[in-house]
Amino acid sequence: MFLRQLAVIVPRSTRFFSGKDSLDLASTIAEFNKEMESVFGDLPPDGLANSGNRSSLAQESQHNSHMHLNSTNDKFTSQEFHSISHNLGEKAPGLTHVGSTGKAQMVDVSPKENSSRTAIASCKVLLGKKVFDFVLANQMAKGDVLTVAKIAGINGTKNTSTLIPLCHNIALAHVCVDLRLNPEDFSVDIKGAAASTGKTGVEMEAMTAVSIAGLTVYDMCKAASKDIQITDIRLERKTGGKSGYWCREE
Repeated sequence: MFLRQLAVIVPRSTRFFSGKDSLDLASTIAEFNKEMESVFGDLPPDGLANSGNRSSLAQESQHNSHMHLNSTNDKFTSQEFHSISHNLGEKAPGLTHVGSTGKAQMVDVSPKENSSRTAIASCKVLLGKKVFDFVLANQMAKGDVLTVAKIAGINGTKNTSTLIPLCHNIALAHVCVDLRLNPEDFSVDIKGAAASTGKTGVEMEAMTAVSIAGLTVYDMCKAASKDIQITDIRLERKTGGKSGYWCREE
């Protein structure tokens, strides 16, 4: 289509330069422009080529500005992230199991001093009246619920570092697990205590003791009821280490 239009223009335009009595050069150029405009329409003030260049430059400028804005936003997000992390570090105790890169790590306790450490934890197992009466009368099919759960709790304490990945394997000096039937709410109240002399605390050992004991009570009684609940697993008291003595406030 373009070639056809050009073919029409060229023969017409040549006559302006061939006649002896032709118009002057300015008039010829003006007529030639009219011919061009009749085919292509009005041209931009700066010409078609300049307009294309300016459009390309505008698009490139917009693209570069967009890239710069994204870069600025990425930089701001990174700065904001570090700022939030810094503020959290100032307002909250450090998470010792999280390294500087945000990955999990086992805490290096080698620089710490050895000290005597103890911890007491507790939990409750809600049996319901029917199961409570069976346990009280020692009539559960699997046997003596409280004795089996006590041994399981002690055994669980000694395997805390195997069950909890980032716990240290420590030498326990003492472990005690006590289970008592509570007729007020038809439950088993469980307390566990652990003691050690070393560079890290025994809170997890005490809490593992009551957790495993509670799970064992459930396992021993689940044939009679699936509605049993293990609740309120918590640390009650600890001593030793950098933080010293701590006790739960009622």
